[in-house]
Amino acid sequence: MSFTYEDVGATRDGGVPCPPGFRSLRERTRIGEGEEVFRRAAEALMTWRMHREMGVGVTASAERAAPDVDVTVTLAGIVRAPCRVVWAVEQTRHVGWAYGTLPGHPESGEEAFVVNRTGDGTVWLTVTAFSRPAKWYAKAGGPATRGFQHAYARRCGVVLRRIADPPAGP
Repeated sequence: MSFTYEDVGATRDGGVPCPPGFRSLRERTRIGEGEEVFRRAAEALMTWRMHREMGVGVTASAERAAPDVDVTVTLAGIVRAPCRVVWAVEQTRHVGWAYGTLPGHPESGEEAFVVNRTGDGTVWLTVTAFSRPAKWYAKAGGPATRGFQHAYARRCGVVLRRIADPPAGP
């Protein structure tokens, strides 16, 4: 199966500029601080744990995100969104990946999930995407579809923070 858009890999550099005809998305969430938080966040991201703990179904052709891994995300047990990982990176302070849409996905475009640890030790998740509706119901949803995408990206940060930087116990 081939991708449903031309600019494959465009999110690698933060998705700027957004390809013509697509809408951009960028959400950045502070996850916590320190090497251990970064390590836990990176592992949860690379092994699909963040997505699964968000309550979405994830079926992947590999246990870790890597180029050419096929992934199907299922929302509410109804909407199936087939994708393929287009790039992945695992560096000392920078870990992440992006997947691009395949035929059958409600949207056309790409979405990247990147965890960074800055010089002061702060850990951030950045979700970057560009998309346009591909299915009739995504088109019909209009602004509500766009709102859902932003809410989903913000939820990624909330869930990853809970996984990587749990509150200290008594």
